[in-house]
Amino acid sequence: MTNTMLLSWATFLYFGAFVFYLFRLVFRKEFWGQGAFYTVIGGLGAHTLSMLLRWKESYALGFGHAPLSNFYESLIFFAWALILLYVIVEWRIKDRSLGVFVLPAAFLLLAFASLTPSISNRIQALVPALQSNWLTSHVVACFLGYAAFTVAFAIGIMYFLRNIPLFGFIPEGETLNELLYQHAVLGFVFLTLGIMTGSVWAHYAWGSYWSWDPKETWSLITWLIYAVMLHARYVRGWKGDRMAVLGVNYLPGLHSYLQS
Repeated sequence: MTNTMLLSWATFLYFGAFVFYLFRLVFRKEFWGQGAFYTVIGGLGAHTLSMLLRWKESYALGFGHAPLSNFYESLIFFAWALILLYVIVEWRIKDRSLGVFVLPAAFLLLAFASLTPSISNRIQALVPALQSNWLTSHVVACFLGYAAFTVAFAIGIMYFLRNIPLFGFIPEGETLNELLYQHAVLGFVFLTLGIMTGSVWAHYAWGSYWSWDPKETWSLITWLIYAVMLHARYVRGWKGDRMAVLGVNYLPGLHSYLQS
């Protein structure tokens, strides 16, 4: 079974899990929630095996690198990190309500990566700038941070919807506040590591730790926004609506190789 076939299975399993979580919301039967969680686990297993097979195949082709080197592989890893983090959250808090808001993001990431004609899924040799062990640490740290921020964003949406009767299954505001804070901290820590490893990698590849590339600039702006937000939470006790609005833009630059 090829890595692309396994990835297709993961995509459909994530969509199926979303449908089951939605059924749990509508019919209020825990049976659907249990089915959704086991479906997510199955999807994560297929997703993980797909990436491992792609990694192995790169060695067979003589390239030998982790599947983190282009836009397609970045999207695949982003979805994987998002699902892994979600599974940990559901297992830890014993609440399935977040699945309705997180699973669509993972499904759409995989569908976009697989169905967009301009995104190639070919395994390619690394360009010289990417031939560094810093590549893995930088990409892993950044996308774990993005995954944590995505979960925080989903929690923020839940916070705004919690008082609507249809969404009575959503946990209390204080619980959401704490979850949002925890994932904002997690994302901030990983983004910090991503910026640091990216700077070292940039020095190795281009001879400069910082070049004010648009992606670097927006990463710094994102880091500053979350730093201010977390500082305000700690010093001024920010909660509620102020902690529920998150987001960042993407602009290409030196990172344009990710689009190939």
